[in-house]
Amino acid sequence: MIAIIDYQMGNLGSIRNMLKKVGAPATVTSDLDEIAAAEKLVLPGVGAFDVGMTHLREMGLVDLLGRRVVRDGVPILAICLGMQLLTERSEEGRLPGLGWLEAETVRFRIDARTSGLKVPHMGWNSIRLRREDPLFKDLEPDAGFYFVHSYHLLCRCDEDVLAETHHGYDFVCAVRRGNIMGTQFHPEKSHRYGMRVLSNFAEST
Repeated sequence: MIAIIDYQMGNLGSIRNMLKKVGAPATVTSDLDEIAAAEKLVLPGVGAFDVGMTHLREMGLVDLLGRRVVRDGVPILAICLGMQLLTERSEEGRLPGLGWLEAETVRFRIDARTSGLKVPHMGWNSIRLRREDPLFKDLEPDAGFYFVHSYHLLCRCDEDVLAETHHGYDFVCAVRRGNIMGTQFHPEKSHRYGMRVLSNFAEST
């Protein structure tokens, strides 16, 4: 069973429905016992960094997730804000992140007046894989994904970077460190391309 962690940060039903379409049993839950027993975890999220970390801590999830993911090696897929929470800190707030990646979360350095680009980065965009990985197995070369975000990761460990996207400049859009995976884009909103990523996550060991 895949546990989609409900920490009051976003609509989680669409992730569960997409996993159901690919034949992966999943439940949306904030129950600590269910999360402790899950075979895989999904940490989604939409909203502000400090609010997300506050909810995780108040609900007793920070220590539990640390034990399950870091100590026990349970696979986790973190999405959008969820991926940003994997970092040590964010320019958006003051609270420390989970710190599972040697990275920080920063706001886009884009001047809308000179570039004609907007922040947040919103809509469909392509990705460029930095290396092969089971998370992106059998993905079409022209695959596009749906983004909605004003912040992105800066990774100090280049080996953690799976893929990049261009919006004014290249930024990290997918990461992996062992059993810890993350995407800045929303696979649950990315049609068949996102379905492929979620299927790969569900099927991988």
